[in-house]
Amino acid sequence: MKRVIRIRNLDCAACAMELSDELKEIAGVEEAVVDFVTQRVSLVFSDETADESEAKARYVISHFEEVEIVEAGAPEKKDRHLKEIVSLAVAIAFFIPALVLSFFDFISEWVSFGLYLASFAAAGWQVVWTVVTNFPKIFKGGFHLGILLDENLLMTIAAAGAFALRESMEGAIVMILYGIGELLQSIAVGSSRGAITKLAALKSDSAILIKDGKEQEVLPEDLKTGDTVLLRKGDKVPADCKLLSDFAEIDAKSMTGEAYLQEKRKGDELLSGCVNAGSAVTAEVVRPESESAAAKILELVENSASKKAKPEKFITKFARIYTPVVVLIAILVAVVPPLFDGYQFAKWIMSALNILVISCPCALIISVPLTYFSGVGTLARNGVLTKGAVYLDVLAGVKCAAFDKTGTLTEGKFTVAKVNGDARALTVAAAAEKCSSHPLAEAFKSVETPRADECEEVEGRGLKAVVEGKNVLVGSARFMEEQKIEIARVETSRLVVYVAEEGRFLGSIEIDDKIRENAKDALSELKKAGVGEIAVFTGDTKARAEESLKGLPVDRIASDLLPAKKAEEAEKLSKQGKLLYVGDGINDTPVMKASDVSAAMGALGSDAAIEASDFVLASDNLGSLPKAYKCAKKTRKIVAENIAFSIAVKVALMALSVLGFVPLWAAVLGDTGVMLLAVLNSMRMRAKLK
Repeated sequence: MKRVIRIRNLDCAACAMELSDELKEIAGVEEAVVDFVTQRVSLVFSDETADESEAKARYVISHFEEVEIVEAGAPEKKDRHLKEIVSLAVAIAFFIPALVLSFFDFISEWVSFGLYLASFAAAGWQVVWTVVTNFPKIFKGGFHLGILLDENLLMTIAAAGAFALRESMEGAIVMILYGIGELLQSIAVGSSRGAITKLAALKSDSAILIKDGKEQEVLPEDLKTGDTVLLRKGDKVPADCKLLSDFAEIDAKSMTGEAYLQEKRKGDELLSGCVNAGSAVTAEVVRPESESAAAKILELVENSASKKAKPEKFITKFARIYTPVVVLIAILVAVVPPLFDGYQFAKWIMSALNILVISCPCALIISVPLTYFSGVGTLARNGVLTKGAVYLDVLAGVKCAAFDKTGTLTEGKFTVAKVNGDARALTVAAAAEKCSSHPLAEAFKSVETPRADECEEVEGRGLKAVVEGKNVLVGSARFMEEQKIEIARVETSRLVVYVAEEGRFLGSIEIDDKIRENAKDALSELKKAGVGEIAVFTGDTKARAEESLKGLPVDRIASDLLPAKKAEEAEKLSKQGKLLYVGDGINDTPVMKASDVSAAMGALGSDAAIEASDFVLASDNLGSLPKAYKCAKKTRKIVAENIAFSIAVKVALMALSVLGFVPLWAAVLGDTGVMLLAVLNSMRMRAKLK
């Protein structure tokens, strides 16, 4: 059983790891993920003790530092950082006169010391208190030294050590600079968190329900399938709907990232979160608000934090080992070198304090998950949903891409173009197809037909049914040959459905399906971005596939494929490098599983599409795929930059500290600077994708 608990006042990545560890120790908690960016705690309980375990988890969360649980429906509080700003202002107010007085010999040194100590207390009281409250946790449920060895302890030791060595100014400025860094970090994280707040704005606050000829304002969650709603100019679509009016202009930028207005006709689907940009229209609800496109976007983006990329997992493990190791190194630097340097302990203790300050892993444990989170959010704003950061990492390494043809490279809007042979073939085929969930059945929905009985779908081949008491076969030429039916083959680039009744060939029906307008540009952009080979997997004949795909930058066409054969082709192609497969997410589950990463076209209302794929392209917008690929590569590049930059600077500063070239205040400034630069670099992910 899974529960998601919303929280506030958790802006520290190390604190999130600590809270996660505490929650995992609760009996009945099978999994705990604490995300400090989205302010969510995701918990998985064993069914037997779910209620009891959740109660214990809520107690632990609400008693962890200043964390609060946000109950459903509670208004959002904007964090103005007032407490931190006041603390820093008071600290600086004490620090400046202390610094000035320290230049006058006739004033007692104790006056300056007292002011510096007051400055330290104002800026660092919360840091010291956190260290004190961490002590009892070390022995809770065993011995956990890692709980104590965090950045709060490092800064407390560094500042206290400076005061002990009579470097009062250094001790005070350590806490002031650390406080400023923490404040700026919190503001930066809050800014990124605001991206989710903007996504939350996809949801409409109200809807106008038309019932019994009267209009009434209701909450979107109160709408049911089949309800009729009024959409005035400027209104957000409150739930996924079907247009009842003849024409509408829809602004879908919030869902697809595209600025142009979409023209919708009667019967077309309107996704929740889009805005009616034209005159007032009416629409019928096809899915409740909880299952709508906007709801699924928010759910996917917010849950994406639970599936971490390899660098995120590495940094989490690295931080747990790294801090204790650095503390040990600092102790050795403070104790061993003085034995060979005339017992100058003060000099080497200061170097050790520098190492403690510089070693703080904040830059890594904040910037890496923040980069992935920003990448996921950026994709969502551009109409691409992903289940987790791990899939961004895989997508960035893709070398080959394979596409399903029907409904992916083509529009998937099937229409009957021509009937060959007996005119009854259309009626019989339409009756059988209305029993099918295949997209092809849409071509026959307007044909009036008798009822079909005993329908049986033969995967990848066609349908068997009984229509007006007669056995009917509808499907591909291969299907007819397997059933020993002689047919008159039709040579055309269109899709052809053959029809037989009581073992006799009736005729064939040509189905039209156009190539998407942006298919050529999308495939070309993928190649420019670094995809080496593009293939198309289709059940069509080779001649028909080649004819319909003419003009597209496709390197290979694998035709006459059943779903299982597509998976075999995917395994072959993946030997050339990581493979991306793009399909409709319903019939392509086997090949999606055989690929390294997969994307489903549109069908935001289709649970099968979201379940089978790693990415979902909103509104069937194939043009967003190259954007997703570029975003994934940019995300991985920024993560690599942050890791390399942070480690390189810290190693250099540590070396200079051991040599005595870096004072304590410069060490704090260097550590804070690295963290802020890494966070600012992460925020580059929020830039508009091209």
